[in-house]
Formats: sequence, structure tokens, C-alpha cells
Amino acid sequence: MRSGGTTLAAALLGMGLCGMALSGCAGSASTPNDPGPAEIVERWTSCAESAPRAGVVLPVPPGSAGPSAASPGAATPAGVEPEIGRIDPAFVPVAVVLCGREVRPRAGGGREQVTTERRADDIGALVAALRLSDEVRGRREIACTLDLVVPPWLALLDDRGRWLRPYVPTDVCGKPRPQVLAALDGLRLTTVDSRTVGPVESSAAETVGCAQRWSDMVWVETHLGRPGRVAGGASPTAGPLRLCVYAVPSSERGGGKPAGDFVYGGPLPPERQAKALRALTTTRPAADCATPASRFAVLRSLDGGGPEWYVELDACRRFLVVAPPGGTQLGQGDAAMAALLGPI
Repeated sequence: MRSGGTTLAAALLGMGLCGMALSGCAGSASTPNDPGPAEIVERWTSCAESAPRAGVVLPVPPGSAGPSAASPGAATPAGVEPEIGRIDPAFVPVAVVLCGREVRPRAGGGREQVTTERRADDIGALVAALRLSDEVRGRREIACTLDLVVPPWLALLDDRGRWLRPYVPTDVCGKPRPQVLAALDGLRLTTVDSRTVGPVESSAAETVGCAQRWSDMVWVETHLGRPGRVAGGASPTAGPLRLCVYAVPSSERGGGKPAGDFVYGGPLPPERQAKALRALTTTRPAADCATPASRFAVLRSLDGGGPEWYVELDACRRFLVVAPPGGTQLGQGDAAMAALLGPI
């Protein structure tokens, strides 16, 4: 099958022209700093052994414990990987292997993470592009965008089964040369192997509109050295809210950003929402407490706007109001408030 442009993970960070704050500019002349020859490994086994952990960089909300979605991306091998470098003239590539990770729908609902190993033999254009030199930055100013282009984790194989990690030549802006990107997108890839890593989102979380994992931002806020402040009051007339409750494994409790796993949730019934918001207007300052919660609740608007509320359902029972465009305020809850946020 063709790659269809999915072999590259690109995160658009911003664009601009030379002289603007969000721009990259190629100006004075410089000499390319090409690496030496790539290290040749005697026998290719599989992506599972040589590149078992695929990584994707995506923007995530402050409370998110990880990307809520993913796309094929570069892989991060576990262990020492061979030295990336230029293709030795004596090494004749006959195939390329791309290792990556994807998120796919699960049978019965939800999504799961899958590692992939894909192979192509029509690599003439790719090898020719990989043999190109880095482009030299000239004295003429050139506008460069700030989009981050990450090539896939790839290995070239010869007819003896040996392999190497090729250096990807860059253009005047320090990104992969267009010839390399075009050659990658033109490959006729065949999937050799795919393995399920684990669920990204359960069907239960997907059904009620909650993320599978989220972080306890009350704990994060109170362990940044900030004093316990009084909450300014949550509006009892806020729009419809969604409740998502998470259980924090013992291994996560007390960490820098403890992540919880989805337990239950859904749109909060109007009567319970009104009572919960009235309780969140308390003026009591957050207690000085160092016991991490085993469960916490997150209240967010169904339309994604407005403030967010984080409530510890046990231990210290504090709560945090996160109000746009980024202000946070702490308050003290109690068992009655936690009871209002029980299973729907």
C-alpha cells in the first residue's frame, strides 16, 4: 500500500517571515556538518526488537496524562541503537523498514495503540535522496516556517540482511530535504507486523466523553510551593457539565503529576450539578495536607469552554478551580461534596 503521507509526524508550531518573532531565518553562509558512515549491523530482526517504543509529540491539555490521540511517528529504540550516518558506498540497500505506532479503533468500542513494521523494496528514489548533501545556507535571507517535521524511524537493509540507520539530509532551514519527504510518501509499503500495545481509550470512557487517563491537578497545584488560596466562587449558573472520575494507582500517588485511570462519568444531572456548584462556592481555604488522593473528579463543560473543577474524593478532599485564561484557585471540600460526585 502507499504511505499516503502518513509516514511523517508534523506538529505545526507556528509560521512567520524573516524578522518576525515566530520565524526561522537562513541567513549567513554555513558549512554542512554531515556525520560519518552509518554503523552497519549484521542482522535485522524486527521493529519489536530494534525499535520497540514509538513516540509521538502532540499538544495535550494541562490535566491530560498523555496524548488523547496519536498518529504514526518516530520510534525511540530501547537500548543503544546503531550510529546514524551516511550510507557506505559498499553497502547496497535493497529494502527499507519503517517502525512506528498508531492508534486504531478497538472492536467493541474504544481505541488501542498498535506498533507497526512496514517494508518497501522500491527504494531507488529514497536512497538517492538520502545520499544528497545538506543544503548550504547562503547569504541571502530565506523565510523558514517553524513547523517541526519528524521523519519516521527507518532502517535500510541489504541483500545479506544487514542494516543501518541512514542520516536524513536537511534543507536550508534544517528540515528533511523535500526529495526525502517525497520519496518516503511515494513508497509502496507492505505491513510486515503489527502488535497491540494496549488500550488508549476504553469503550466506557469513549461512550461518556471522558479521557481514559487524566492527572490530579489538585496535587500538582499544591506541590508547586503555592499557598492554599481561597476559591473565588464557582458560578451556580454554569452550563451543563460532564463528570469524569479517576482512580490513581498506588504507584502514581505522590508523584509530580499523578495520573488516574477512568472509573465512571457522564453528563452531570442538573439537580446534582446545582448542588455541586453551590458546594464549590465555599470560602474555606484549602487545608495543609500531604496525603495523596486515591480518587479524584474532574468537572468540565460539555462544550469545552469555561472553567474546570478538580475535586479530591478522599484523603484531603481539596478542590481546584482552573479558570481561563489560566488562573487557578484552591478551596476545601468535604465528604458531602464528594458524595455529590458519586456514580451517575
